[in-house]
Amino acid sequence: VQLQASGGGLVQAGCSLRLSCAASGRTFSRYVMGWFRQAPGKEREFVASIMWNGGITHYADSVKGRVTISRNNAKNTVYLQVNSLKPEDTAVYYCAASLQDTSGSFYSKLHEYDYWGQGTLVTVSS
Repeated sequence: VQLQASGGGLVQAGCSLRLSCAASGRTFSRYVMGWFRQAPGKEREFVASIMWNGGITHYADSVKGRVTISRNNAKNTVYLQVNSLKPEDTAVYYCAASLQDTSGSFYSKLHEYDYWGQGTLVTVSS
């Protein structure tokens, strides 16, 4: 599967953004989807994940309450809505897809994903 992330840009603190990740292929509904981010000089970190039918989601504590992950399986697309953006949200945001069946997992670890998109840069100015 190929993943194409979009929607990043330069925004002011307090604003909102919706990131999108379009996936190729016919089996999108079988994938667990996740969003990660990597700030300059830091390791890539988990942001959110969503299970196959969208019924279960998980969020990193650092973004809980400001971020919503959703998916539209008919459009092969996963979204990340980020509200009340802060300068510390500045990072390259990556979407990822997993076919691994890890029962009970939050899918918050890098190694749990099989495919990665190229990333979209979000820059938040103060």
